[in-house]
Order: sequence, then structure tokens, then C-alpha cells
Amino acid sequence: MDRYDYMKEALTLAKKAAEEGEVPVGCVIVKDGSIIACGRNRTLENNCAINHAEIDAIKNASEHLGCENLSECDLYVTLEPCPMCAGAIINSKIRKVVFGAFDLNYGACGSVIDLFQTPNIHRPECYGGIMEDECSDLLTEFFKKIRTSK
Repeated sequence: MDRYDYMKEALTLAKKAAEEGEVPVGCVIVKDGSIIACGRNRTLENNCAINHAEIDAIKNASEHLGCENLSECDLYVTLEPCPMCAGAIINSKIRKVVFGAFDLNYGACGSVIDLFQTPNIHRPECYGGIMEDECSDLLTEFFKKIRTSK
């Protein structure tokens, strides 16, 4: 599998989140070429603002591996991580982050701020814009439906 295959898996999770009324963001964590954990936004399902796709996936990966250190793992997510999620990525020592759509409101990987460039902390590799159109279109359609339903 390659980065596009992993992002397609993340998009599938994002679509499931949208079907459940959640903001459509999906995430997979990969180790040694295999997906070891998945996550999707679950803020409404759990009535908890911190249940973002990345947090869900990091929790699942840590449980799968039996440790909090994910330094041999890569994270693929459909939307640029926010500051909270970027902090979780840093603290779990994820090796690489690949995201689809840029988040011009809350993005913490270069769009608004770049927490991965903060000195004296773990700095994952970061690549944005992978399958950007597909990821952005899913978000745009989701919010368009919300606006028209009001």
C-alpha cells in the first residue's frame, strides 16, 4: 500500500463520520506497512470535544501496541490536525503525518501555526495536500448540507 491507499482508508472513515452527523474526518495509523489503528470524529457520539479522529486513532494504536510510544508509526488524516491533535501527535512521538485538506481556521501543521516546528520537542515529518480535493470536497459538502438544512 502507498500513501494514497492509506488516505483512501482515512476517507472511508471520514464518510462514515459524516453519515453519523459528525464532521467528516478520518484517520489511520500505519506501522511496518500495515494499518494498525483507525479513528474518526466522534465528538457528538461521545458528547466530548476532544474526540477527534487523530485522538481516536492514537488511543487505538497505543492500545494495539501496548505502549504510548508510536515512534515507528505514521498517521494519515483527511484534515490538517488542530493544535490539540498536533500536541497528541507530538506526545505520542508519531514519526510522520500525512494530511489531505488544509485547515485555514485551526490548522496546526503550517496553515495557521506549525507546532511541529517548535524547538526542543519531537518533530514529525509532515506532508499536506495528499488527495486534497477529495478531502476538501467531503468537508465542503457536509457543511453545505448543514447550512441548507437550517
